[in-house]
Amino acid sequence: MLSRLRSSRLLRVALALVALGFLAYGLARNWNESVRALTTLSVWTVAGSVAAVFAGAGLMLLAWRVVLAGLGSPLPARVAAKVMFMGQLGKYVPGSVWAFAAMAELARDHGSPPRRTFGATVVALVTSLGCALALAAATLPFTSGHVARQAWYLLALIPLIAAGLHPRVLTFGLNLVLRIARREPLDRVLTGRAMLAAAAWTMAGWLVYGIHIWLLIGDMRPAGPSLYAVAAGAYALAWATGLLTVIVPAGIGVREGAMVLVLAPVLDAPRALVVAVVSRLAFTLVDLLWAGIGFALARAQAPEGSKAEAYAAQ
Repeated sequence: MLSRLRSSRLLRVALALVALGFLAYGLARNWNESVRALTTLSVWTVAGSVAAVFAGAGLMLLAWRVVLAGLGSPLPARVAAKVMFMGQLGKYVPGSVWAFAAMAELARDHGSPPRRTFGATVVALVTSLGCALALAAATLPFTSGHVARQAWYLLALIPLIAAGLHPRVLTFGLNLVLRIARREPLDRVLTGRAMLAAAAWTMAGWLVYGIHIWLLIGDMRPAGPSLYAVAAGAYALAWATGLLTVIVPAGIGVREGAMVLVLAPVLDAPRALVVAVVSRLAFTLVDLLWAGIGFALARAQAPEGSKAEAYAAQ
């Protein structure tokens, strides 16, 4: 599949169109529900929520870029944005491989071997999962103890994820996967400093993501600073639940249900569903915005063919 993506521009365009088609289908399927949810909120609340998601996604980009650089493939910010956000449209296509494949091939155009892009994406994803669960563990016992007790098996993953993110353990695991896939192993061990920097950017992203839920809650009931912990923990746990439900494209449906459950102490089910629906819509819009920015950057800067050729054999 990777070799076909590499050799066929038509196939790349087709994959992008398929991803956009699934994204559009998801929007159309939930259009009436989304419109009803939006009419209950002010324009400024929705705009602020989208802005918070946009900023949080930018912080996640910085985390991924740090990891990729630590593995030996530093990319300029504009190139990293193109690779990450255009590639991530593949997550809307059923199956777990499309975003990985698209990102690997886009990064190859700019000199990053697929094994490094794959490694960086896995590390960033696991780091994000660990930070999300840590944030939920730090907030939910004090804001939604019942949900924390129900989700104990998710929170119990935190020590395992922390151990797995040790640079040497991480490198061993990634090389094992690459060996099974009959690919060359990583040629560099991610440093502890790079791992800490990536974790810091990722946690900052999660804290900013929490703002978008907090703003939505605040449009439905009084929401002082104390409710921010509920908002941040609710979205973090809902996202982690959706991610671990791998059979559903981008966690569609699972994330919303989990968020309604976690927000039960502060919002009744109908209003919590409004928050969940608008949150999903905000992330979809931000995915499109960042992908559009990535496309514009791709048009503004031609692929570095010489570097791609230099890594073609790796």
